[in-house]
Amino acid sequence: MQRFRVIGFLVGLALLTQTVAAKPLPRKDREPPPSGTPRVVIDTNHGKIVLELYADKAPLTVKNFLGYVDERFYDGTIFHRVIPNFMIQGGGHLPALKEKKGFDPVKNESANGLLNERGTIAVARRADPDSGTSQFFINTVDNKFLDRANSRDMAGYCVFGKVVQGMEVVDQIRQVKTQGQGAHQDVPVQDVIIQAIRRVESAAP
Repeated sequence: MQRFRVIGFLVGLALLTQTVAAKPLPRKDREPPPSGTPRVVIDTNHGKIVLELYADKAPLTVKNFLGYVDERFYDGTIFHRVIPNFMIQGGGHLPALKEKKGFDPVKNESANGLLNERGTIAVARRADPDSGTSQFFINTVDNKFLDRANSRDMAGYCVFGKVVQGMEVVDQIRQVKTQGQGAHQDVPVQDVIIQAIRRVESAAP
Protein backbone atom coordinates (compact mmCIF):
# COMPACT_ATOMS: atom_id res chain seq x y z
CA MET A 1 0.00 0.00 0.00
CA GLN A 2 1.35 3.34 -1.03
CA ARG A 3 0.66 6.45 1.03
CA PHE A 4 0.23 9.83 -0.56
CA ARG A 5 0.11 13.23 1.14
CA VAL A 6 -1.37 16.55 0.11
CA ILE A 7 -1.50 20.12 1.42
CA GLY A 8 -0.53 20.59 5.08
CA PHE A 9 -2.80 22.19 7.67
CA LEU A 10 0.29 23.65 9.33
CA VAL A 11 3.83 23.81 7.97
CA GLY A 12 5.19 20.29 7.83
CA LEU A 13 1.86 18.67 8.78
CA ALA A 14 0.33 16.66 5.93
CA LEU A 15 -3.43 16.19 5.96
CA LEU A 16 -6.32 15.14 3.77
CA THR A 17 -4.25 12.15 2.74
CA GLN A 18 -6.02 9.53 0.71
CA THR A 19 -4.48 6.08 0.98
CA VAL A 20 -5.21 3.94 -2.04
CA ALA A 21 -4.44 0.44 -3.23
CA ALA A 22 -2.28 -0.16 -6.28
CA LYS A 23 -5.09 0.23 -8.80
CA PRO A 24 -8.65 1.57 -8.41
CA LEU A 25 -11.63 -0.44 -9.53
CA PRO A 26 -13.00 0.44 -12.98
CA ARG A 27 -15.93 2.82 -12.80
CA LYS A 28 -19.28 1.24 -13.56
CA ASP A 29 -21.72 2.82 -15.98
CA ARG A 30 -24.03 5.16 -14.11
CA GLU A 31 -26.93 7.48 -14.77
CA PRO A 32 -26.27 10.99 -16.15
CA PRO A 33 -25.21 13.58 -13.56
CA PRO A 34 -28.10 14.65 -11.30
CA SER A 35 -29.39 18.22 -11.22
CA GLY A 36 -30.60 20.40 -8.41
CA THR A 37 -29.72 19.74 -4.76
CA PRO A 38 -30.26 16.09 -3.82
CA ARG A 39 -29.90 15.21 -0.15
CA VAL A 40 -28.38 12.25 1.66
CA VAL A 41 -28.27 11.13 5.28
CA ILE A 42 -25.02 9.93 6.83
CA ASP A 43 -26.09 7.64 9.66
CA THR A 44 -23.21 7.32 12.14
CA ASN A 45 -22.87 5.76 15.57
CA HIS A 46 -22.85 9.34 16.89
CA GLY A 47 -26.03 10.42 15.13
CA LYS A 48 -27.29 11.51 11.71
CA ILE A 49 -25.88 14.15 9.37
CA VAL A 50 -27.98 15.43 6.46
CA LEU A 51 -26.12 16.75 3.43
CA GLU A 52 -27.40 18.89 0.59
CA LEU A 53 -25.40 18.21 -2.58
CA TYR A 54 -24.74 20.86 -5.23
CA ALA A 55 -25.25 18.86 -8.40
CA ASP A 56 -25.52 21.99 -10.53
CA LYS A 57 -22.13 23.25 -9.32
CA ALA A 58 -20.25 19.93 -9.14
CA PRO A 59 -22.14 17.48 -11.40
CA LEU A 60 -19.33 14.95 -11.88
CA THR A 61 -18.45 14.94 -8.19
CA VAL A 62 -22.05 14.54 -7.03
CA LYS A 63 -22.59 11.78 -9.59
CA ASN A 64 -19.47 10.05 -8.27
CA PHE A 65 -20.53 10.38 -4.63
CA LEU A 66 -24.10 9.22 -5.26
CA GLY A 67 -22.75 6.26 -7.21
CA TYR A 68 -20.93 5.11 -4.08
CA VAL A 69 -24.03 5.84 -1.98
CA ASP A 70 -26.34 3.84 -4.25
CA GLU A 71 -23.95 0.88 -4.22
CA ARG A 72 -23.81 1.08 -0.41
CA PHE A 73 -20.04 1.34 -0.60
CA TYR A 74 -19.88 3.50 2.53
CA ASP A 75 -21.83 1.15 4.79
CA GLY A 76 -19.61 0.12 7.70
CA THR A 77 -16.75 2.47 6.82
CA ILE A 78 -15.28 4.89 9.36
CA PHE A 79 -14.19 8.47 9.83
CA HIS A 80 -10.53 7.53 10.02
CA ARG A 81 -9.02 11.00 10.51
CA VAL A 82 -10.36 13.61 12.90
CA ILE A 83 -8.72 16.99 13.56
CA PRO A 84 -10.93 19.24 15.74
CA ASN A 85 -10.15 22.64 14.23
CA PHE A 86 -9.85 21.41 10.68
CA MET A 87 -12.02 18.55 9.39
CA ILE A 88 -13.31 15.00 9.79
CA GLN A 89 -12.40 12.60 6.97
CA GLY A 90 -13.83 9.24 5.96
CA GLY A 91 -15.15 7.08 3.18
CA GLY A 92 -12.20 4.82 2.42
CA HIS A 93 -11.52 2.54 5.38
CA LEU A 94 -13.27 -0.10 7.44
CA PRO A 95 -12.57 -0.60 11.16
CA ALA A 96 -8.95 -1.51 11.93
CA LEU A 97 -8.09 0.78 8.99
CA LYS A 98 -8.79 -1.93 6.46
CA GLU A 99 -8.79 -0.15 3.12
CA LYS A 100 -11.58 -0.25 0.55
CA LYS A 101 -10.82 0.16 -3.16
CA GLY A 102 -12.68 2.95 -4.87
CA PHE A 103 -13.60 3.38 -8.49
CA ASP A 104 -11.62 5.38 -11.05
CA PRO A 105 -10.84 8.94 -9.94
CA VAL A 106 -13.17 11.85 -10.61
CA LYS A 107 -12.14 15.15 -12.22
CA ASN A 108 -11.48 17.95 -9.74
CA GLU A 109 -14.29 20.51 -10.00
CA SER A 110 -12.78 22.95 -7.49
CA ALA A 111 -13.26 25.87 -9.92
CA ASN A 112 -17.01 25.80 -9.24
CA GLY A 113 -16.92 28.80 -6.89
CA LEU A 114 -17.85 26.83 -3.76
CA LEU A 115 -15.63 27.48 -0.74
CA ASN A 116 -14.27 25.21 1.98
CA GLU A 117 -16.34 26.79 4.72
CA ARG A 118 -17.47 25.25 8.00
CA GLY A 119 -20.01 22.51 7.37
CA THR A 120 -19.17 21.92 3.72
CA ILE A 121 -18.21 18.52 2.31
CA ALA A 122 -15.31 18.20 -0.12
CA VAL A 123 -13.32 15.55 -1.97
CA ALA A 124 -10.15 14.14 -0.37
CA ARG A 125 -7.41 13.47 -2.89
CA ARG A 126 -3.71 12.84 -3.45
CA ALA A 127 -1.21 15.29 -4.94
CA ASP A 128 -2.77 14.82 -8.37
CA PRO A 129 -5.77 17.20 -8.44
CA ASP A 130 -7.83 14.63 -10.34
CA SER A 131 -7.16 11.70 -7.99
CA GLY A 132 -10.22 11.80 -5.72
CA THR A 133 -12.25 8.60 -5.44
CA SER A 134 -14.44 7.66 -2.46
CA GLN A 135 -12.93 9.63 0.40
CA PHE A 136 -14.43 12.91 1.56
CA PHE A 137 -14.10 15.35 4.43
CA ILE A 138 -16.40 17.75 6.26
CA ASN A 139 -14.84 21.08 7.16
CA THR A 140 -15.28 21.87 10.86
CA VAL A 141 -14.01 25.46 10.41
CA ASP A 142 -13.49 27.78 7.46
CA ASN A 143 -10.45 26.41 5.59
CA LYS A 144 -9.69 29.10 3.03
CA PHE A 145 -6.28 27.60 2.25
CA LEU A 146 -8.05 24.63 0.65
CA ASP A 147 -9.88 26.82 -1.86
CA ARG A 148 -8.56 26.84 -5.40
CA ALA A 149 -7.52 30.51 -5.31
CA ASN A 150 -5.56 30.11 -2.08
CA SER A 151 -4.11 26.60 -2.39
CA ARG A 152 -0.42 25.93 -2.85
CA ASP A 153 -0.97 23.85 -5.95
CA MET A 154 -3.56 26.28 -7.38
CA ALA A 155 -5.94 23.35 -7.74
CA GLY A 156 -7.61 23.20 -4.35
CA TYR A 157 -10.24 20.82 -3.01
CA CYS A 158 -13.67 20.47 -4.57
CA VAL A 159 -16.63 21.35 -2.35
CA PHE A 160 -19.80 19.60 -3.50
CA GLY A 161 -22.30 20.07 -0.69
CA LYS A 162 -22.93 21.15 2.89
CA VAL A 163 -24.43 19.96 6.15
CA VAL A 164 -28.03 21.17 6.51
CA GLN A 165 -28.91 19.12 9.60
CA GLY A 166 -26.74 17.43 12.21
CA MET A 167 -23.83 19.86 12.51
CA GLU A 168 -23.95 19.08 16.22
CA VAL A 169 -23.08 15.50 15.29
CA VAL A 170 -20.08 16.72 13.28
CA ASP A 171 -19.00 18.78 16.29
CA GLN A 172 -19.37 15.75 18.54
CA ILE A 173 -17.25 13.64 16.20
CA ARG A 174 -14.54 16.27 15.93
CA GLN A 175 -14.02 16.14 19.70
CA VAL A 176 -13.37 12.41 19.94
CA LYS A 177 -10.02 11.25 21.30
CA THR A 178 -7.49 10.33 18.60
CA GLN A 179 -4.12 8.61 18.34
CA GLY A 180 -1.48 7.58 15.86
CA GLN A 181 -1.94 4.11 14.45
CA GLY A 182 0.85 2.77 12.27
CA ALA A 183 1.38 5.15 9.38
CA HIS A 184 -1.88 6.95 10.15
CA GLN A 185 -2.29 9.96 12.41
CA ASP A 186 -5.36 11.45 14.12
CA VAL A 187 -7.24 8.15 14.15
CA PRO A 188 -10.19 8.00 16.58
CA VAL A 189 -9.45 5.70 19.53
CA GLN A 190 -13.04 4.45 19.36
CA ASP A 191 -14.30 3.83 15.83
CA VAL A 192 -16.58 6.51 14.41
CA ILE A 193 -18.66 4.32 12.13
CA ILE A 194 -20.63 5.33 9.06
CA GLN A 195 -23.44 2.83 9.42
CA ALA A 196 -25.03 3.87 6.13
CA ILE A 197 -25.39 6.73 3.67
CA ARG A 198 -28.72 6.92 1.87
CA ARG A 199 -30.58 9.36 -0.29
CA VAL A 200 -33.14 11.19 1.82
CA GLU A 201 -36.11 9.79 -0.01
CA SER A 202 -35.03 6.24 0.91
CA ALA A 203 -33.68 7.02 4.38
CA ALA A 204 -35.48 6.09 7.56
CA PRO A 205 -36.88 9.12 9.41
